[in-house]
Amino acid sequence: MIVESERLNELGNLWEQLEPPEIVAAALDLFGERITIASSFGLEDVALIHMATQVSPGPVDVFCLDTGVLFAETYALLEQFSGSYPIRLRRMVPELSLDAQAERYGAQLWTRDPDLCCKLRKVEPLQRALKGYDAWVTGLRRAQGPTRQGAKAIERDAKHDLYKVNPLVRWSDEELWAYVRSEKVPYNPLHEQGYPSIGCRPCTRAVAPGEDPRAGRWAGFGKTECGLHL
Repeated sequence: MIVESERLNELGNLWEQLEPPEIVAAALDLFGERITIASSFGLEDVALIHMATQVSPGPVDVFCLDTGVLFAETYALLEQFSGSYPIRLRRMVPELSLDAQAERYGAQLWTRDPDLCCKLRKVEPLQRALKGYDAWVTGLRRAQGPTRQGAKAIERDAKHDLYKVNPLVRWSDEELWAYVRSEKVPYNPLHEQGYPSIGCRPCTRAVAPGEDPRAGRWAGFGKTECGLHL
């Protein structure tokens, strides 16, 4: 599906005024079976899955990037959603197993070149996950940090040649938590242990009060993004 620039701007202005569940419903209606939800099963993602399953007539297409080094809590939540929500979950794994990656690039690549590790275990699987789709839904929020201040409710994703829908873009942390708790959506217990952003186990730590929410990602490397949205 091709959305003309003028129409895209109109949608962006309109959706900016809608509540996240309304944006999710509008996106599913617009793109039909050619839209997919990206999920790392963080707080934003479980909220989005819940919203989508409330309005979709059939199973919701969801994918996760299974790097092989996610937290045990993340894997447990993934299984919980697979068993209790009407979703069609695609687990996208890297082309290289952890052993094969270690053999080619050395053990624990993330401790030496996290950018390359993210490319192999997240960015390339994402490219495969998006093939054949017109749009993807993400949990980007402006409140997550300066790198996400420019996010829009719907935008053209030139990097992946499709559209990106960010229903939660205007929500604060408090609004997100209020929704998850009021709707009784299952969530990762690590969020209540100082982990506002949860990625791969070796590259994620808890953050101290007052720290940037993404300070716990790739600590010591001056890196706050894995490359999926840049």
